[in-house]
Amino acid sequence: GCIPFAYTGPGGKTLYRAKVDYAALQRGRELVRELAHGAGRQPEGSRSFLSGLADTAAELVHDLTDVMMGEGRLDTVELRGESTTEFLNLALASDVLALTDGQTQPSRWYAPTGDVAATVYRQSAARWFVRFGDAGTARLAAAYFRDLSDGFIHFGDLYAKLPGPIAIQMAAAPDAVVAPAEKATPNASVASKPYFIGSESVVKAGSLPVPLPAFVWEEPADAPLRRTALHQTHLDSGARMVPFGGWDMPVWYTSVSEEHAAVRQTAGLFDVSHMGVFEASGPHAASFLELVTTNDISALEVGHSHYTYFLFPDGRVVDDLLIYRRGPQQYMLVVNASNNDKDWAWLSAVNNGQVMLDARRPWIKVQHPCTLRDLRDPQWGEECRVDIALQGPRALDILLALVDNRDLAARIKKLPWAGLTEGNVGGFDLVISRTGYTGERTAFELFVHPEQSPAFWQALMSAGEPFGIKACGLAARDSTRTEAGLPLYGHELDGPLDLNPGDAGFASYVKLWKPFFVGREAFIAHEQARDRVVVRFRMNDKAVRRPELGDPVLDRRGKVVGTVTSCAIDVDGYLLGQAVLPLSLAAPETPLSIYQMGGGARGIQLPREVKLGARLPRPDDATVLTRFPVRPKK
Repeated sequence: GCIPFAYTGPGGKTLYRAKVDYAALQRGRELVRELAHGAGRQPEGSRSFLSGLADTAAELVHDLTDVMMGEGRLDTVELRGESTTEFLNLALASDVLALTDGQTQPSRWYAPTGDVAATVYRQSAARWFVRFGDAGTARLAAAYFRDLSDGFIHFGDLYAKLPGPIAIQMAAAPDAVVAPAEKATPNASVASKPYFIGSESVVKAGSLPVPLPAFVWEEPADAPLRRTALHQTHLDSGARMVPFGGWDMPVWYTSVSEEHAAVRQTAGLFDVSHMGVFEASGPHAASFLELVTTNDISALEVGHSHYTYFLFPDGRVVDDLLIYRRGPQQYMLVVNASNNDKDWAWLSAVNNGQVMLDARRPWIKVQHPCTLRDLRDPQWGEECRVDIALQGPRALDILLALVDNRDLAARIKKLPWAGLTEGNVGGFDLVISRTGYTGERTAFELFVHPEQSPAFWQALMSAGEPFGIKACGLAARDSTRTEAGLPLYGHELDGPLDLNPGDAGFASYVKLWKPFFVGREAFIAHEQARDRVVVRFRMNDKAVRRPELGDPVLDRRGKVVGTVTSCAIDVDGYLLGQAVLPLSLAAPETPLSIYQMGGGARGIQLPREVKLGARLPRPDDATVLTRFPVRPKK
């Protein structure tokens, strides 16, 4: 009765799992009961290890029956636990999230035996009651909910599981909980809920809401080039400025190699205040983010952050981002500068229930919007934030040089990777995160008020001078992230190759156990057929032209097997890049060749005649590296 499947785990490892067919599980329980009862009829002296085991099974069945089923007259299931609200909202068809303490609502349970009426009562966020029409149905529900909580049964979606574990037992109905009506009650089944077990039954039943339109986004033409508050600071420092993502940004101050080396050996300071900084807050912020992102928001604790994606319903990447949980109902989202306006339009449209989230059920929408804010918008006053990145082995020393509060210094020292804290550093109110886009583990992203960013930049540069700090531009940011194997939107994500997180090698950040998020079904279908992945490579020789996005990659026989996505100089002076290859060629040490054709735009120049002395074009040799750099053991 087991159905095998697998998740992609950290580092690309395959995590093997299995679900149990619900009917097979019930038949297994019947067999245990038969075995347990049969053991009691054996004569004395003939008892064996197996019969002793059967006695133990009988006692367990008896105990579980007492605890789980209660007395026959009870028609209500009590559920307790921190995840109970989310559990019931996925297990039942009504809008469970609409209830507050002391409220009830009619609901439907799409049981294995059919559609069942129920009444839901919320005593508190961690304690709920579900009343059914009779004790037998309640006992069936108690057993089924327990199986859902355990996470082993197949309930129509092989990968999905419900939050848990949940404590479940039979109980008498509280006075406020009336018996469910036999006939269908309005709002007992909400077809526009993004997901609940049995939602496909509602689709078949008809009388569905009006489908929502697909999201449409067009980049504005001839938009003016924007500047960060640090623009004049960069000019005064002699930076070379270039357009990037709609912003005028420093590409370098001295040289790419010098700034790259500073990040790896001392510390580099980056202006990333062009990045989008949003906030989702309120009692329904978590459920909203669970819907629009691929990672597991329920596992993100206050004071931590994680990497995730926005996907469109067809599985295409909207953007990749980091989410920081600043409080129980407060999340900060940092998105790519080039996607800022698109991301904001997408999130706002989803939050307001204006766009399609699922092609199969185009009427589903957010039931309870959260509060969305753009924290770079001046209307939010002192709460505005922009990002400045301090990256490198001496980053902690530099930051602590500005801290005069012993408690804050201790908290910063103890920050784990992706950890988060807040406090006043050198007179600047900061959100301090141990994250970054360079591959350095000693790395901080410091969120400061935009008007204070020039003064804060200067304070960091002054404090960092004894430690060898250098201001770094976009080129060093690109070279360090490429060396670290990190993706760039438009190159290793989406872009001309239409790459998704699985293609990029980051499928573990797409949590398929979540029963629903936008793009989930399309992502699963893509993963089941996927035969390509992004790899890191290194050119074998230094004196070669740099490959660019779109250049062809060849196998040892000269067959074109892949495409370059990014390339930059590494800390040793070699050209190191990323490319899309078949899975069969992704192993480290695989030999490759690359034609540097200017992104595929330059032709291969052939001699007019092939004769002695003629020079035929030859691709340059490269070698596949590990997907991410191997960190030296300390």
